[in-house]
Amino acid sequence: MAELDERQLDPAVALAAIDKMPPRNPLKQFALKHGDCFIVTNDRGDIRGRGDGLFRDDTRVLSLLCLTIGDKEPTLLGASLSQDNIIFNANLTNMPLEVEPDSSMPQGVIHIERSRLIWQDRLFERIRLANYGDRTVQVPMELEFDADFRDMFEVRGSRRLKRGKISASKTSRETVALCYEGLDGLVRQSVISFSERPRELSTSRAEFRLSVPRHGAHTLFLEVGAEQIELPSRERYRSAAARARWQMRSKRRHGATLYSSGRVFNDWMSRARADIALLTTELPTGPYPYAGIPWFSTAFGRDGVISSLQMLWLNPGLAKGVLAFLAQHQATETLPFSDSQPGKILHETRKGEMAALRELPFGRYYGGVDTTPLYIYLASAYARRTGDMEFIDSIWPSLRAAAGWIDSVGALHEHGFIAYQRAAESGLFNQGWKDSFDAVFHADGSMPKGPIALIEVQGYVFAAYRGLAELATRRGELALADHWTERAERMRESVERYFWMAEDGFYAIALDGDGRQCQVRASNAGHLLYVELPAPERARILVDQLLTAQFHTGWGIRTLADDEVPFNPMSYHNGSIWPHDTAICGAGMARYGMRDGVVRLMSGTFEAAVHFNMRLPELFCGFTRAPGEAPVAYPVACLPQAWSSGSAFMLMQACLGLEIDGFEGEIHVNRPRLPIGIDRLSVRRLSVGDVRVDLHFQRVGDRVAAFLDSRDEGLATLVVRS
Repeated sequence: MAELDERQLDPAVALAAIDKMPPRNPLKQFALKHGDCFIVTNDRGDIRGRGDGLFRDDTRVLSLLCLTIGDKEPTLLGASLSQDNIIFNANLTNMPLEVEPDSSMPQGVIHIERSRLIWQDRLFERIRLANYGDRTVQVPMELEFDADFRDMFEVRGSRRLKRGKISASKTSRETVALCYEGLDGLVRQSVISFSERPRELSTSRAEFRLSVPRHGAHTLFLEVGAEQIELPSRERYRSAAARARWQMRSKRRHGATLYSSGRVFNDWMSRARADIALLTTELPTGPYPYAGIPWFSTAFGRDGVISSLQMLWLNPGLAKGVLAFLAQHQATETLPFSDSQPGKILHETRKGEMAALRELPFGRYYGGVDTTPLYIYLASAYARRTGDMEFIDSIWPSLRAAAGWIDSVGALHEHGFIAYQRAAESGLFNQGWKDSFDAVFHADGSMPKGPIALIEVQGYVFAAYRGLAELATRRGELALADHWTERAERMRESVERYFWMAEDGFYAIALDGDGRQCQVRASNAGHLLYVELPAPERARILVDQLLTAQFHTGWGIRTLADDEVPFNPMSYHNGSIWPHDTAICGAGMARYGMRDGVVRLMSGTFEAAVHFNMRLPELFCGFTRAPGEAPVAYPVACLPQAWSSGSAFMLMQACLGLEIDGFEGEIHVNRPRLPIGIDRLSVRRLSVGDVRVDLHFQRVGDRVAAFLDSRDEGLATLVVRS
């Protein structure tokens, strides 16, 4: 077994342990992905540790890739990703160096452009050297490389008692094969190949002397894959780039798109949409948004559900793919090692060596207490959005099994709450969305006794029961509908009675195993707004608190009020800002008609995105906003992260007050607002039943008008409440 505790599942702890060097700011991290293969590098395009690497199926198959010119790092001019997230470009130039015994080359003569992409589990890279000097030069270029074949959990900090063996590397004229034989019996290989023969080639280094004519260029291509196919070439690079771009365009065509009067705002929307497309992997069951790069580039139940809820109004096909995958992988037996029980929905799946050997439970792991009710809620929301009862009927047995699991767990609690306690020491200590080891506590900071009943989870269960009742009514199963309606109302009453802290005007974050409130004000309570559980008067009190300086920093809502004992704005869950969390709270405010707060949250989130180069990270630090200062990055946040990207669209829907009734073919717009600085916004190709329409919003004085494009009038019914 691996030496792993719950602290090592927090990447902030893990990376410091393995690399013994400070982690890199996520804004200096550049990622590309295709399928189950992704690469993370610095802004020079180098792989240097810290969690960087080329990863395939949860294994780091390239752990070092560094380019030097004459044994010197070139100077960085700039780095960027193409708008469609397919091509990474780094622009560099040479430092002063001697190119011959009696001659030298001054700084800034050679322009080095590194361009790369990932396609079908393979890295394609083009290195172009352009000479702006007055004579032909022989440029000494070196590429240093290595592959440690570490499992993703090793990269995150897990210590293994035993590893497989690195096999002898093999070299030929233009290729090097790095090999590893795992304890699971699989041989993993990285073959590095070049378009031309290096001057010297070893198992760790390729040296070239490239002739670059005056005002001319020399281009080298390299590829890294599991096997040697053909030698790299211009044609292979262009073909891979064309196919990757065609597939990305195809993914981005699914669903509606947004276009506004704000150019910078459009850039944010476009980047967020591109990031979701990048993270979405086509599985046999349909599209699935992987959680985030680098730590969570796999199918997570909770993340997939929330990301598809954020995108549901624009692209319901994403929700259908998530539901189909989770239904297919639903637990059917009780296994303490994987925290599985019949009917429970998957939390996480992994493909690496440690998962295969069951050194860790995450090969197929069910230790998420909230995923099962969220799965049911997503199914009901998908049905309302699309009217697609045929699909709901196909997963109805799975939904019934999920409801059975909720019933069975609730029956064990005195008040019917859904509580968690890991079944084996190898599992997650905390099993809500705040799953770091120290995320749930009493007011004095002490750890509560389990099992733990989280506030937001009870809200999700309430929403699941209400959703099941709606679906059962559609199916004509009225007795079941009445049963689930009664269960929903019983849950509402119990939450209001046992979680409300009258003196604080807030809901406790949790109840411990003795039924004692964990009297802590955390953002978890804001999720109750999203499922419309609180009574209106309590909802108003809750919203007012979430918008005070204790929670709202100006960039978003903190996960924890700043006057709570363990508050730390630099922590993973105890004072940081998670964009998806802010968006859920904002969407909940909108459901109670409190759109002024939503507009404030949308404004702060957009301005944070501008500082983060239009790409919101998984989380960032919860420091209070100050004039002239930017939001502070969290050092090892995933970037991109699906539910952070999706937060833009959840907040936009909340501003617009837009809901679609797929059964009636109606668009409902309730007291719409536009973000600050935006006067016009169009939702293009919005699907309503079998038709697609363009919906426009226009600021008129202090109001916002909503109307269908003239050519779409009569195709769908638009109901506007102003």
